Amino acid sequence: MLEKAAVLTEALPYIRRFYHKTVVIKYGGHAMVDEELKESFAKDIVLMKYIGINPVVVHGGGPQIGKMLERVGKKSDFCAGMRVTDADTMDIVEMVLAGKINKEIVSLVNANGGRAIGLSGKDGCLIEARKLHLYKYQGDDQPPEIIDIGLVGEVQHVNIEILRILEKSDLIPVIAPVGVGEKGETYNINADLVAGHIAGALKAQKLILMTDVPGVMDLDGKLISSMTVAEAADALQDQTLKGGMIPKVQCSIDAVQSGVQKVHIVDGRVPHAVLLEIFTDAGVGTEIIRRRPLRRD
Repeated sequence: MLEKAAVLTEALPYIRRFYHKTVVIKYGGHAMVDEELKESFAKDIVLMKYIGINPVVVHGGGPQIGKMLERVGKKSDFCAGMRVTDADTMDIVEMVLAGKINKEIVSLVNANGGRAIGLSGKDGCLIEARKLHLYKYQGDDQPPEIIDIGLVGEVQHVNIEILRILEKSDLIPVIAPVGVGEKGETYNINADLVAGHIAGALKAQKLILMTDVPGVMDLDGKLISSMTVAEAADALQDQTLKGGMIPKVQCSIDAVQSGVQKVHIVDGRVPHAVLLEIFTDAGVGTEIIRRRPLRRD
C-alpha cells in the first residue's frame, strides 16, 4: 500500500503540470501488435483524458500495410525509409490505415472506458499535403538526382480547428497519417512526421514517439537519455542515426522548433511506457529539448 501511495505522490506534480495541456502520441511498432501492450496503451490514453490531459493519438501501420500488400501480390519497396507508393499501393495504404487500424484503435480505447473518434488527415482537410521529392547527391559539380517515390507526401499545413473542438470535449482524436493534396489527391505520409507537425501546430506540451528500441543510441550502442536540438542535428549529420530513427529525430527537432516543449522517443515494448514517461521522475527513452535544463522534468 505504501508503494502505491509513493507512486501516486510521485505522479502528483506531473498531473498538476500537465492538467489541460495537450500531449501528442505517435503510436506504432510492437505496441500495436502485442495484445497486452495494446491494452496497456489504451488504458494509458484513457487515464490521461480522465485526469485532465488532452491526448492526441497519431498511429502508424507499416507492418500491417506490408502484410496486406504481400497478400495481394505487391512488393514493398522503400527509399530513404519511405514506402514507394503508386496508385494501387495508395488504395491499400488508405484502406489499412484509415479503414482498419484506425477503427481498431478507436474500439480499443472505447472498450477501456474512453471515448475515441477516428480521423484521417482528409477529414475536414485536417492535413493538407504536397508531393514529397527526394534528392540524391551526385557530386559538387552535378545537380542532385530527383527521386520520385509516388504518392508519398509531406505536411504542408495542419488545420487544427477540429482538434481544438475535440480538446474541449471528452473525445480522444485518433488520426491516420493520410493527407489530402490541393486537387483532392491522397498522400501517404510518414506517421512520425505527421505527429510532429500536429504537435507543433497545437503547441503541445509533449510529443511522444513510440518505437521498438530503447531510444536514440550512440555509436557504442548506449542509450542517449537527453539531447538538445543542436546535439540531435549533429547526430543527423555525423551518421550516428540509422534507418527509421532518422525521421523520428528530424521530426523531433522540427517539433521543438515549432513550439513543442519537449519530445520523447520511448520504447513501446515497455508496458505503460507513455505513463512512465509522463508521470515519473526518471522517465524512459530519449528526450529532445531546446536547451539543457538544470534537471529533467
